[in-house]
Amino acid sequence: MLDIQFIRDNPELVEEKSKQKGYQVDIEKLLSVDEKRRALIVNIDTARSEVNSRTAGFAGKPPSEADKEVVRIIKADIKVKEEELEKLNLQYWTLLKAVPNMPLKSVPVGSTENENVVIKSVGEKPIFDFKIKNHASIAEAKGWIDRERAVKIAGARFVYIKGDLVRLEWALNRYGMDVLSNSNVLEKIAKENKLDVSSKAFVPVLPPAVAKKEVFEATGRLNREEQTYKFEDVDLWVNASAEHTLAPMYMSETLNEDELPIRYIGFTTAFRKEAGTYGKDTEGMFRLHQFNKLEMESFCTPESSLSEHLFMVAIQEYLMQQLGLPYHVLEKCTADIGRPNAKGVDIEAWLPSQETYRETHTADFIGDYQSRAMKTKLKLKDGTTKFVHTNDATVFAQRPLIAIIENYQTKDGDVLVPEVLQPYMNGKKEI
Repeated sequence: MLDIQFIRDNPELVEEKSKQKGYQVDIEKLLSVDEKRRALIVNIDTARSEVNSRTAGFAGKPPSEADKEVVRIIKADIKVKEEELEKLNLQYWTLLKAVPNMPLKSVPVGSTENENVVIKSVGEKPIFDFKIKNHASIAEAKGWIDRERAVKIAGARFVYIKGDLVRLEWALNRYGMDVLSNSNVLEKIAKENKLDVSSKAFVPVLPPAVAKKEVFEATGRLNREEQTYKFEDVDLWVNASAEHTLAPMYMSETLNEDELPIRYIGFTTAFRKEAGTYGKDTEGMFRLHQFNKLEMESFCTPESSLSEHLFMVAIQEYLMQQLGLPYHVLEKCTADIGRPNAKGVDIEAWLPSQETYRETHTADFIGDYQSRAMKTKLKLKDGTTKFVHTNDATVFAQRPLIAIIENYQTKDGDVLVPEVLQPYMNGKKEI
């Protein structure tokens, strides 16, 4: 969440930037409730001091009956005010948490994802001398995808993934984990992109796939309508990506500057409702309700957080280049970066069957928006305390598999294995 003092000092800016992100927030009401709440807290504290003073008596003498009566009246009044404060607190936190993070000045203003800006395109699109197929038809012909039986068992937008496609997915994840666990490779990526960041390796983590409501709300990731599934009769929501339970690892804790950056690479199966997308991308592995995802998460200082974000994007580009997949990089506009983000970058791979680029990776620059609500603090070397900054970014989900199938397809309906993945496929060059 945002710093309330920042909102007090910049109410018009906050309202304007919130609208640019597609959020209608009532800043006037928030500040009104905030003012009443602060005044009531002062009033209650003053009354408690009065109670303490009268209860202590005067000059060592016990309190008089008159003082006792006044204390009873004051205490009754405090109780009424505390009940009023409880209601105001509920309003206050609800209104404050509804305010999105402020986009950086560099973020393009836009009302839809169509206004995202292409930063650069990398790699040559493949040229085929045969009629190409989409990933779904290739995978189904190979027996790698079974939609019909999955629909019978779980409903639409679920699939059985089988055989060599499973092996290819695990090869992809093992390769991604090896890259992010290798400080020498990370140092090389940082130098090539002229980034002054640590080469500290990412630590592999298998995090919980569920979190309590208050945890999801603190990270700004709870999306009841479109994305997040909930267990019935239990206060547990299912994650839609590994960072949803990686980011809150240090809730209510204080980290030391010497520990940072703390970097994790987490793997979970992700679950998403994908409401409102029916009729789009219904073939194969696009927009499934369930898919696997390998994700980066980092905790860093305020001074290094933007460089850390750019470093994560550089890692994503390195992975795509090593896979030999043509891609472009998008600077996401205000309407597309999400509530907790101050900046966002997408990488999209070229899909020959669609003759367009489709998203495979996203990278989120968040700043202290999550940590303020999570109460994750940072103790600096000079003894002062700030809120830690968080960043997250995709390593691999199942979308790159789609790009590999389509870009590496052969005339015979087989798929060539990218060279960097062949060691993880027992040397197989084709599947």
